[in-house]
Amino acid sequence: MIRVRRAQDKDIKRVTELLAQVLELHADLRPDLFIHGTTKYTENQLSDIFADEKTPVFVAVDDSDMVQGYAFCILKEPAFSTNMTDIKTLYIDDLCVDSNARGRHIGTTLFDYVMDFAKQTGCYTVTLNVWEGNDSARHFL
Repeated sequence: MIRVRRAQDKDIKRVTELLAQVLELHADLRPDLFIHGTTKYTENQLSDIFADEKTPVFVAVDDSDMVQGYAFCILKEPAFSTNMTDIKTLYIDDLCVDSNARGRHIGTTLFDYVMDFAKQTGCYTVTLNVWEGNDSARHFL
């Protein structure tokens, strides 16, 4: 059974492996932008991101507490505006399910969890962008 929880430092190695899967997909799709074999974050950066309340990261774990997917989020509150009310938004920076675990509704479970989190924290909008060519992500949405 899959459950979702906040990412912890013990998850850094596994999250790094999943980040590598995403990077390779992006590098295949957009070699003009992404470099194969690189990493998006260092272990220290991940630890800081996991600890920051403005950048919640949620992980989907199996019965053995092995991370099968993640959702990196950013809570945003706009700077002062003369023409808009203050609204809080949640931006899903990255959503990934292990390539070996796809088709088990883990992505949907993560996405639903993030949507519930956004509602509970008073977010007015949720944003998720998809790179052109990432057909599996487009079909997910």
